[in-house]
Amino acid sequence: MSLHAPRGTAADLVEEWTAEPVLESTTPFAGIIFDVVRERVDLGAGGVVTRDLVTHPGAVAVLALRELDDVLHVLLIRQYRHASGGHVWELPAGLLDVDGEPPRDAAARELLEEVDLTADEWHVLADDVTSPGAFPETVRIFLARGLHEVDAEDAHERTAEELTIRPLWVPLDDAVDAALAGRISNSATLVGLLSAGLSRERGWSTLRPHDAPWPARDAQRAARR
Repeated sequence: MSLHAPRGTAADLVEEWTAEPVLESTTPFAGIIFDVVRERVDLGAGGVVTRDLVTHPGAVAVLALRELDDVLHVLLIRQYRHASGGHVWELPAGLLDVDGEPPRDAAARELLEEVDLTADEWHVLADDVTSPGAFPETVRIFLARGLHEVDAEDAHERTAEELTIRPLWVPLDDAVDAALAGRISNSATLVGLLSAGLSRERGWSTLRPHDAPWPARDAQRAARR
């Protein structure tokens, strides 16, 4: 059947962020950052089903970019992630856990806290819903340029996993190659690197304003009110 599916274009690729009716919702587990919610959902012709999901405040990631010796370099950090059981390469990132804080401001805060940098120029590079079947974490990946290092007295005092963060400037092409070779596994980092590589090939014409609409996050926040 799928071989005979209709043909479409980019104009057809529009996601519809409208939730089906929830008949019952309970919280079997309430955690520090996320909860586990169990809901009975009316799918109409599909019947009533029970689904578990993990709530999440959402997150931002920052692809910081600058030229070194006429070559575009991206800043990656190696950080310990206990849930995954490893030290992984990532973009600077963090939670949208401050009420009312715009995503761009959250991204700027994370860039400062994790790598002691500020940026003059911000654009939306890509949006990611990490695991829409069970873990509706929405991540907005920003491109940050015009970078400046903060003074030592303004540097963030890092603790816990952030204390051992290892920053590394890598040519964008090398980082994309590492992603394609399977040496980078963090989803937001993969999305950011591959999007940056493609956007650069298109003269950065795909970049969106830092406050561009974010339908997936709006839908998630509406569903959890």
